[in-house]
Amino acid sequence: MSLLLGMNIDHVATLRQARYALLPDSPNAEPSVVEAALEAKAGGADSITMHVRGDRRHMQDADVFRVKEACGLPINLELGITEEMMDLAFRLKPEFACLVPETREEVTTEGGLDVVALFGTVREAVSRLQGAGIRVSLFIDPIPEHIDEAARTGAEMIELHTGAFANAEDPSAEMERLIAAAERGHGRGLQVNAGHGINYRNLSELLKVPYLTELNIGHSIVSRAVTVGMRQAVAEMVEGMKSYA
Repeated sequence: MSLLLGMNIDHVATLRQARYALLPDSPNAEPSVVEAALEAKAGGADSITMHVRGDRRHMQDADVFRVKEACGLPINLELGITEEMMDLAFRLKPEFACLVPETREEVTTEGGLDVVALFGTVREAVSRLQGAGIRVSLFIDPIPEHIDEAARTGAEMIELHTGAFANAEDPSAEMERLIAAAERGHGRGLQVNAGHGINYRNLSELLKVPYLTELNIGHSIVSRAVTVGMRQAVAEMVEGMKSYA
């Protein structure tokens, strides 16, 4: 089975909000997240990832419903564990939900979910989402204890936070952590995904991590799309992922 690409289109909405934050539904509001999702699909994306934050800094509630209706690809909804966002998930009914930490101060998600400290809260959220027919992933740092606790929550998947790897001057130590984490997660019956900071330059190194099923990539592809268009930018990333064995 080939490595799957989950295309995160949040930063298409970021660009729209830069001009149309007060008028996201205006006929003049651009770029369109629906068009971006359709172009990502045409370029070979396997699913669409979107994160509605509590402060609605990029994706709006209406966006995720429109994309789901128009695109036809599986939807991966990233969400903080709040009643507001859980309710959104129950109404949207995405194929996947990825539980993430969220603070208003951060520019983007900068760390993994602390499953050890929040075990009871996470386990309850996992159970409720699964009860609605939604498969659940936990966005976690490559820490052994967090992987073990993730498995105990009953979640089907983990998404390894690759930000430290992406930002390291020498990524060798981070690669060792990711490889060990992927092996541990796979050994505990978890589907292993990865995301955050993956780009066209570091992709080949990351592909040394075993047992990966899906990469969730957004900012790098959206940035490339400014130059070549979304369809080609996605196709280039998909081509780079084909060497994964």
